[in-house]
Amino acid sequence: METRELKAMQIAATTKLRRTAEAWIVPSQSFAGTAYRVVQTKWVGEYARADRPNGYQCDCPDFELRQQPCKHILAVEFTTRREITPEGEVITQTATVTYSQEWGAYNAAQCSEKDRFMPMLADLCSTVPNPPQSKGRPRLPRSDMAFNCVARIYSGLSARRADSDVREAEARGLTDSDPHFNSVLRYLRDPEMTPVLRGLVELSALPLKGVETDFAVDATGFSTSRFERWYDHKWGQVKSKREWKKLHAMTGVRTNIVTAVDVTSSRVNDTTRLKPLLSTTGENFDVDEVSADKAYISKSNLDHVEKFGGTAYIPFKANTVGVPWLPEPTLPGFEAPAWERMFHMFAYQKDEFLAHYHKRSNVETTFSMIKAKFGDSLRSKSEVGQINEVLCKVIAHNLCVLIACVHEIGLSIPEFVPNMAS
Repeated sequence: METRELKAMQIAATTKLRRTAEAWIVPSQSFAGTAYRVVQTKWVGEYARADRPNGYQCDCPDFELRQQPCKHILAVEFTTRREITPEGEVITQTATVTYSQEWGAYNAAQCSEKDRFMPMLADLCSTVPNPPQSKGRPRLPRSDMAFNCVARIYSGLSARRADSDVREAEARGLTDSDPHFNSVLRYLRDPEMTPVLRGLVELSALPLKGVETDFAVDATGFSTSRFERWYDHKWGQVKSKREWKKLHAMTGVRTNIVTAVDVTSSRVNDTTRLKPLLSTTGENFDVDEVSADKAYISKSNLDHVEKFGGTAYIPFKANTVGVPWLPEPTLPGFEAPAWERMFHMFAYQKDEFLAHYHKRSNVETTFSMIKAKFGDSLRSKSEVGQINEVLCKVIAHNLCVLIACVHEIGLSIPEFVPNMAS
């Protein structure tokens, strides 16, 4: 069974599909509050042609690109079973849908997750260097504060309610200090913690270096409690909208491990973030493929993927014009640029291109996993605190992925080695 069918069965089994007079409303797996419309088409008369079969159409990007059934259409088909009466009346009934899962490994990973998570987090944070101090009051160990910040996000509790967990961690020997809850909050909004947490994201992905060679990149948003306001001169009134942070991430398509991250404002363009994310991933992993949506298409991005020995599967926009090149060049050593080669593959070998491009959906699964377990909103009020809170969510996700891999693919319990500069 294809990945798209498995995701469709998951949608049909775990979400509520709503039927209106015009269409089916299918919730998005990646973006909370977003839904796609699946409409049944029936061509008649002069519009009925062989290349226009009756069926469903969806307004999601996947269907617009492939013009083939997407996971939302398949979810509708899995959810409904049509029966035609002798009078020709069509009756739609809801069907019970299940999807396959290795429940033994899944149950073992979930039941042992918290027992393994805290010692693994302590081992990871022990790699954080504590800068030397010669003057002033003794500082709290930065490694302990990183542990407490991530542990608080994992628990989903406020800093005050998580204070008992802080004391328990010291009693178990996981940390060397018992900081006040205000100290945990202060370190969470400390700018010096941002590179530390980003380094922990990269370090937590290293145990899967021998597993992941294909990667996908995308961005998603986390809402905040802050609003931006402006005066609209056209309508003569003050308007406002909620601010949100944008998480740019590169993930492995097999295990959903996050290999590189960047957190920016909502206005930052996606295409500019592929190079730094790939550069970070390429330092630690072998790169064979990189999949992304058309927001990342550019000649420099394709060349950058090729620089790391990989192939970029990024769809081209509708107005893209390819540059002709010779399939069998006469000049020795000649090789067409990545832009021309991938454009011709996209135009003339569409099925093969889409088979690779479909791996991009795994990054959306990664975002869905993070938001479902750790929330899609941020509690921090400060700019730095919001960035660090997103990074803590990603660290917690990576550790949960490693625990799942211990049970599902036989990964040995990782021992982390420092690879960050002091």
